[in-house]
Amino acid sequence: MSSSEANSSRPPDESAEVQDMVSVSSLEERAPNQLAAKIRIVRSRRRLVFRASVTGLIGALLIALVIPTQYRASAQLMPPDTQSGSGMAMLAALTAKTGSGLGALAGDMLGMKSSGALFIGIMRSQSVQEDLVKKFDLRRVYGQKLLVDARATLDHNTSIMEDRKSGIITITVSDKNPKRSTDLANAYIDKLNSLVVELSTSSAHRERVFLGERLTDVKRDLDDASAQLAQFSSKNGMIDVQQQGKAMFDAAANLAGEIVATQSELEGLRQIYTDNNVRVRELSARSEELRKQLDRLSGIKDGAAHADPPGKHDDQIQLQKKLIAERQAPSDKSDPAKAISESTVDPPANQSGNLPSPSLRQLPFLGARYADYYRRAKVQETVYELLTEQYELAKVEEAKETPSVKVLAPATLPEKKSFPPRALIALMGMALSCALSIVWILGVSRWREIDPADPQKLAVQEVFAMIKSDTGWVTQYSDALKSTVVKIRERMLRRGRPTERPE
Repeated sequence: MSSSEANSSRPPDESAEVQDMVSVSSLEERAPNQLAAKIRIVRSRRRLVFRASVTGLIGALLIALVIPTQYRASAQLMPPDTQSGSGMAMLAALTAKTGSGLGALAGDMLGMKSSGALFIGIMRSQSVQEDLVKKFDLRRVYGQKLLVDARATLDHNTSIMEDRKSGIITITVSDKNPKRSTDLANAYIDKLNSLVVELSTSSAHRERVFLGERLTDVKRDLDDASAQLAQFSSKNGMIDVQQQGKAMFDAAANLAGEIVATQSELEGLRQIYTDNNVRVRELSARSEELRKQLDRLSGIKDGAAHADPPGKHDDQIQLQKKLIAERQAPSDKSDPAKAISESTVDPPANQSGNLPSPSLRQLPFLGARYADYYRRAKVQETVYELLTEQYELAKVEEAKETPSVKVLAPATLPEKKSFPPRALIALMGMALSCALSIVWILGVSRWREIDPADPQKLAVQEVFAMIKSDTGWVTQYSDALKSTVVKIRERMLRRGRPTERPE
């Protein structure tokens, strides 16, 4: 049986599998041959690849040299300070002392707040960018007529980043001038610092300002109340109402006892002697002097110790009415000395020339007025102490909430450019030209291998013919330019060729 008959006797599925295996094996054998053929084609046109690579390198270098040089300056800011343990301990102590009213304030102060986002937002704000544009005349530098366009260019040339781990803020500014890039980076920091101080309108700041104003008013009221109390005490001889009243009552009781004893002894002597007796007259004079002292201590005028003439208590009644009227109508705070002089009475001065002291009749009324002055001064003193403690807490809170700008590394003059990377651009241009030349060589080789009668090739040729006919003037001008270049080259060669001298 022949081989054809054997193949025809095989089933159709088995013959198809055999054909597929043959085609796969032929493709595997053909693939290395095709790669080697392409390598040979490229190698045969290696001069074209070299010229294209050199042309791409030169073109990329020219482009890299045309691109403006950029310099980059960077500055770094420290993260804001956090609250220390000693500050929290002091805050807890002050809170425990001042009561629950400051507990809420202390609780707010225990929180932690980050200012990194605040710093970045301020530096990227419109006001900061406009100030920098006007300060450095960036509209002329960037070639922009509008302020908003110059601000957009500045924002594009500025990079502000915050490290999430360390919290350090980095400010980077790119510019054609290295000095201007350094000045811009440092100007961002200066403007940030000034705005942080100027725009510190936190609740703690407002509270600190209010407490400062209130503390000034309370201090003035405390000084007035203390002056009124001091002048009232000096004018009326009031030092300590309770102790002074107790001493006066004890003195009056002692005088009354001595008067009774002297009077009893005098009555006994009168039964024995006449009134002209020396001892009788001595005891009479002593009894009269003791009675005068008791009357003076009691506020009774001389000669009125044993009689109650009409209007005897008019001065006490007038004093009482005067004190009641003054308690109902507050005194003039603008002149404490005048208010004290109008609200005091002139107590009787003793004959020995000592300081005046109030009488027992005046003591209740003067004591009430003294208690009023003392209470007012004590209230103002307590309020002043509480406000002072609250004011100190408000200053601590304001210092905590107001972020402080601390420069870690100011911007310095950059020593080398940051853009463009001319070496990289040149290498990329050379690599791209080399790749395009290889693709062109392989494409032309493949185009020539196609059958000239192929319909697709004919269609492509017709399209190129139409394009060439439409752009014929370009071809004419290019041919004329080529011929001109050839003529110029020939003339240069003739001039450079040395003349032959005859022997």
